[in-house]
Amino acid sequence: MIWISLTGIMDNKGVIGKVYHDSGLQLLQTQTLHSSVGIKSIFFNSDGTKLYALNLEGMHIDEFSQTTKKILRRISFKPTKSPGLDYESNRIIPSFAEKPVEACFSHSGKILWVSLHNAGGITPVILDSTILKKTLLRSALYKTAYISDLERGIKTRVEFPVIQTGKIPKVIAKTANDKYLVVSNWGSKTISILMINDSIPPYGTKIATIPTSATPRGIAVDDKNNNTYVGLMGGNTIIRINNKTWKVDKNIIVPQNPRHLIMDTLGHLFVSFNAVSQVACIETKTDKILFKAQTHSQPRTIALSGNQKFLFITCYTGNKLDIFKINNRSFQKIYALNCPGKPVGIAIHENEKKLEAWVCNYTAGYIKVFTFMKTYP
Repeated sequence: MIWISLTGIMDNKGVIGKVYHDSGLQLLQTQTLHSSVGIKSIFFNSDGTKLYALNLEGMHIDEFSQTTKKILRRISFKPTKSPGLDYESNRIIPSFAEKPVEACFSHSGKILWVSLHNAGGITPVILDSTILKKTLLRSALYKTAYISDLERGIKTRVEFPVIQTGKIPKVIAKTANDKYLVVSNWGSKTISILMINDSIPPYGTKIATIPTSATPRGIAVDDKNNNTYVGLMGGNTIIRINNKTWKVDKNIIVPQNPRHLIMDTLGHLFVSFNAVSQVACIETKTDKILFKAQTHSQPRTIALSGNQKFLFITCYTGNKLDIFKINNRSFQKIYALNCPGKPVGIAIHENEKKLEAWVCNYTAGYIKVFTFMKTYP
């Protein structure tokens, strides 16, 4: 049972977090889904029936059922030795190539494009059995994986092709017409542009490489205006790329350390700033910051509700899920929910009455699901 006190939201184990006022979202319950340490990012498929959790350290992807909250399948990569990067010391260390970082769906959810931290590229993880049966070109680079069907107890060996992009690929984004992929390569300081192929492995071809002045990460595609925005997390700039020429046409100066970028349908760009613990709303018509707010320490992944009125932010060292209501000219914090274990990834699932915020916790090895009742019209 969960109830609201004068100081915060309580359950039978104590305070979950602060609630600031009646916001339009009422927290009903929290659930803890056990997985394993090292979950880096999570994504719902296009119809919201399944969630995919990418485990960087475990080198696997778990497929969860949204309704039952149980793991249906585990896709485990066969590890091969490869140099890695220690982010704290910035030194090269022994590691493995098959460490999934971020992802993006294409082919109506049949393919999950996954960046592999030390493999220098991305791989199309085939989720549809009819596509999976196609023979791969053995002359092409590929990665071996094992798909374990946990319900039926069946384990299948598969081979997924790899497309070389750049050193330490991170975020992958897709244009709305399923024609192009955009990949940020942290280590090589480049952006890769891939043209998607619908039927022939490896299902994509690199067509352009864009150099950047600092380490790139977050990507937001503006399909309406044929632009792509990329945050240079290693600096204080967001670059705007023309999607017709695939060249940079604008440098936007912002606070330090932009990490994650998302867009609404009204031309607003929302950005988390890891170093200064802020979130901002940028108007893309003017490239100016309209408003910003302080978050808990090290905001990482951000997500919008379906009505684009609520912004969810995972705060890594703050161990919080911050939730803001988006007003015309300001952010209004409505929740600061405890989420121990260094929360990093978030995915939103909604129906007419409820909203679920799934949050993966990197060091704790579990996913927390916060369920809210929608009380707005």
